[in-house]
Amino acid sequence: METLLHGVEGFMYPNEIELQWSILIVLYPFLTGLVAGAFILASLERVFNVAEVKPTYRLALLTALAFLLVAPLPLQLHLGHPERAFEMFLTPHTTSAMAMFGFVYLWYLMAVLVLEIWLDYRKDIVLMARQSTGRMRQLYRAMALWSDNISERSLEIDDKVGRFITIVGIPSAFLLHGYVGFIFGSVKANPWWSTPLMPVVFLFSAMVSGIALVMLVYMAASRKRGTPIDMRCLDTIARYLLYAFIIDFSLEMLDLIHRIYESGESFKSLDFMVHTRLYVPHILVQIIFGTLLPILLLGLVQLVRLREGVRKGLYVAAGLLTLMGIFAMRWNVVIGGQLFSKSFLGYTTYKLEFATREGLLPSIIILILPFLILWVLVKLLPPWEREEPAA
Repeated sequence: METLLHGVEGFMYPNEIELQWSILIVLYPFLTGLVAGAFILASLERVFNVAEVKPTYRLALLTALAFLLVAPLPLQLHLGHPERAFEMFLTPHTTSAMAMFGFVYLWYLMAVLVLEIWLDYRKDIVLMARQSTGRMRQLYRAMALWSDNISERSLEIDDKVGRFITIVGIPSAFLLHGYVGFIFGSVKANPWWSTPLMPVVFLFSAMVSGIALVMLVYMAASRKRGTPIDMRCLDTIARYLLYAFIIDFSLEMLDLIHRIYESGESFKSLDFMVHTRLYVPHILVQIIFGTLLPILLLGLVQLVRLREGVRKGLYVAAGLLTLMGIFAMRWNVVIGGQLFSKSFLGYTTYKLEFATREGLLPSIIILILPFLILWVLVKLLPPWEREEPAA
């Protein structure tokens, strides 16, 4: 009991002393946000005809798939009986936002992302099946569904269907991540979460994090392959990142101004938290280093003519700081919303353990796992421009 009371200040109800949602619940919206943002970046070339970002189109799709495959793992580890998660498909409950996630996830994974990647890669898969031997040949033939028809008519159909799926996938990506903000925003008993802007803020922060991730992955992959970076593509990605970041920050400031103007009974409690227990993760990490500094770096590139090497360095710094800031935003929402009592008379702390089921070590493994999956996907389905073999 003394261990639980350590770090508690003021009056707390017994069920509020120990936090119910841990760092794993922080990881879940962070990972799904990366998926949504990466898909939105891919749609710029396919739907909105932004030709400059074409070098990252396939890479963005594979990145979205790799992170989408890992996205449910934090929830599975958090559940006491993860095998019961399958019940949501057998006994659907349409009034439960958490239960409906299973259907949204399955729709986005199978009907949108996997199908779009297959249609876009089908010609390459057939060609790789013809050039491969042994098990790899059988694998590629299975991936092509044992079809080798790559006539102009069939490829034209693939392109049209793929474009339609991308258009459908944009609202699907919004739905996948927007419902996370909907869940937090609909908890009326918690003033830290209860705001109608929460789903919108989550959506734009997802776009910011996903675009930043693909930008960093593209730069790292180009360096690893020893190929020059398409600066036109990189500059365009950074410009869209800046636009999304400005909108995201404006929405967060609008929400903050509304809270200050409203000044409800919970305002003093939230203000105390921001200036004490959440000062470092919220003010320093999220706002100053994770938002204002990346916007300043990206804006500097737009205003001043800089050499390629300097721009690359600024993009790397801005991308890393952006991911850090978005993760801090998820941390402040999930963890920060549980640090104060519903009576506004007490405050607790969150102790992050290391090698427990919901500790730091499993979280690090979950964060590394998508990059390993992405490495396998890139080896299996290279996203780079390939030379056509001679007839």
